[in-house]
Amino acid sequence: MHFMVRFFSFMGETHTTTAARTRGRDFYRALPKVELHRHLEGSLRLVTMLEIAQQYALDVPLHDPPALRQLVQVLPGEPYTYQNFLSKFLTLRKFYRSPEIIQRVTREAIYDAAADNVRYLELRFTPVALGILGNFPLSEVITWVVEAARAAEARCGVKTRLIASINRHESIELAEQVTRLAIDRKDDGIVGLDLAGDEANFSARPFASLFGEARQAGLRLTVHAGEWGGAANVAEAIEVLHAERIGHGVRVFEDERAVAVARAHGAIFEVCPTSNIQSGVCPSLETHPLGRMLDSGLISTLNTDDPGVSAIKLTHEYENACETIGLTLADLRRMTVDAASHAFLNHGENAALAAQIGAEFDLAVENSRTP
Repeated sequence: MHFMVRFFSFMGETHTTTAARTRGRDFYRALPKVELHRHLEGSLRLVTMLEIAQQYALDVPLHDPPALRQLVQVLPGEPYTYQNFLSKFLTLRKFYRSPEIIQRVTREAIYDAAADNVRYLELRFTPVALGILGNFPLSEVITWVVEAARAAEARCGVKTRLIASINRHESIELAEQVTRLAIDRKDDGIVGLDLAGDEANFSARPFASLFGEARQAGLRLTVHAGEWGGAANVAEAIEVLHAERIGHGVRVFEDERAVAVARAHGAIFEVCPTSNIQSGVCPSLETHPLGRMLDSGLISTLNTDDPGVSAIKLTHEYENACETIGLTLADLRRMTVDAASHAFLNHGENAALAAQIGAEFDLAVENSRTP
């Protein structure tokens, strides 16, 4: 198995195999974290959904948490396919019934990140998905999310920035509305634009001019690619849309040219291992390409994607990376600092955040050795 014999030294501690030093979850929970790829719509708490379902008499199991869980989370024994993964969002879209609910789930997503020791969070949200049920104006949806995120940041101390997301399988007209509204709010915490959706059947090219407009206005760019579509989509996102970061990108090794393009442009990969398994992109954590990505010089970061759907925290992904995928603690530190260095902040903020995260990581490791 790849990485089972990786040698490394971290703060004087040398390991020869992944099994040589098994750390418990508490160790990974104590590490400072940076998350660049978390979807608001995939971050709802089950208890919140139960309360909303009862309040609005939704057509879901009102008094049966296990039954509701099956509708909104990927559970053991279910098929790990993108069809099953996406089916959870059909139920999730039933819950965005009011401005108060949209603001509540935004706040709770940030509170949950804080409880998991996330120091910096980029929370991406899809205004169309949040507003469609109530026929809410997209401008108001964005305002609700912006205001809730600002309040949550002030309360829990997690530095939070927002990324507006559009879907490539939806109309250009909707994408134009969201992009221009995001540009208008770029001084209110919206720092980036994301392209998500069905990459297997819809090209990113129709969105190139829109992404160029966003870039010119000062928004940063990230594109889902190389997840449900092939490696060519990674190269397209970088060369055509000028994406700085790639959401997932784990199929990049299907095309050596895509690897070369990503490496040459210094693209940052927002990798979400559990999501990749549950959506059928990768067969198992043991065979996940994250280690190969690092060894190939691809800058990679760890993320949850949809922690509510996957029933995980970022702590789980840190633990999975070292205990199952086979990365070293030095790899984990590098990915965390790289995430800070490539957050959608200005250069000075990036440098300060990276220095803070590196120092906190080292201290947490040192403290774990103290009897």
